[in-house]
Amino acid sequence: MTEGMWNDKHFRTSGLYRDRENGWIFGVCAGIADRFNLRVGAVRGIVAVCLLLFFWATALIYALAVVLIREKPLIYSGRASEHEFWCRRRDDWRNS
Repeated sequence: MTEGMWNDKHFRTSGLYRDRENGWIFGVCAGIADRFNLRVGAVRGIVAVCLLLFFWATALIYALAVVLIREKPLIYSGRASEHEFWCRRRDDWRNS
């Protein structure tokens, strides 16, 4: 595999995803913030206010978002040699 194949820009994600890596609970707020280029704290603040004002509606929408929105796929953006190294390690671990 060439190094260009592992470029982050080559595998750019589009759409709405849950970002569990940067999220607190299920990553819904982090995914929305990432998709619409907002600050995660602002999205969490809006959700907190909505929870105080419209608890059941917000909880239902959040639960539906957890079920319906896919998790953000992992994208490797490092060097090809590092990727090959870790793939060999994984294969060695599985075979032992």
